Amino acid sequence: MKRYAILLFPALVVSFQSCAPHTPEPLTDANGPTAPADLVARGEYLVQVMGCHDCHTPKIMGPQGPVPDPDHILAGHLAGTPLPPKPANADGWVLMSMGVTAFVGPWGTSYAANLTSDDTGIGTWSEEQFMRALTKGLFKGLEGSRPMLPPMPWQNLANIDPADARAIFAYLKSTRPVENIVPNHEPPVGPS
Repeated sequence: MKRYAILLFPALVVSFQSCAPHTPEPLTDANGPTAPADLVARGEYLVQVMGCHDCHTPKIMGPQGPVPDPDHILAGHLAGTPLPPKPANADGWVLMSMGVTAFVGPWGTSYAANLTSDDTGIGTWSEEQFMRALTKGLFKGLEGSRPMLPPMPWQNLANIDPADARAIFAYLKSTRPVENIVPNHEPPVGPS
């Protein structure tokens, strides 16, 4: 019996040592330290499961329908992409572009924002701006700015766990920068 206990003890020591918390080294780039790898990975996971790509990544046509454009991941509505004319019988409907990055409704026309790390995206944003955009629905997270427009579900994110919001921000700041100036919101036009 004692022999069994002696053999078990080293196994427990090894098990407890392998369960010890591991703090990854921070990632670095040309500007110095960035977010820890596990925080960025958590943010990437959240962006995937929360459906951010549904609107913020332009689509291209694949053999079975629209698929994310790999050259413009999270770049928002691509500048210069024309929209088709609004159908005459669209009153009472909300419409979306073929790339699923532009939306027409009673609020006018809204465009999905560039969420990449480029300066035309969120590259110059502070974490505080990002939190304000998600939880208060303010355009670019700026106090005094206009509200974010549909279909951005900021009301669903108003109570996001701050740790999850920080992870999303860390991931977005780590993305490949895509230069793309998204068009401005177009207010609704009067009855035709």
